[in-house]
Amino acid sequence: IEFIRSLYYNKVELVRFSSSLGKFVGFTQFGLKVADQFNSDAAFLAQMNAQKETYCLNNADVDYQAI
Repeated sequence: IEFIRSLYYNKVELVRFSSSLGKFVGFTQFGLKVADQFNSDAAFLAQMNAQKETYCLNNADVDYQAI
């Protein structure tokens, strides 16, 4: 299971967090600056990494049972 959160502006993906990488990746010049800022905040990265356990792992069982 992988948790991905993307930030878009005008249908262009600026930044993406991937739980498999454990960090943010920027796709535009502005997105690179935002990704650097997000990656420098250890508490925010820990919060995003915890989203996998709190959101994905709890809801995966519910989704598989619904199939």
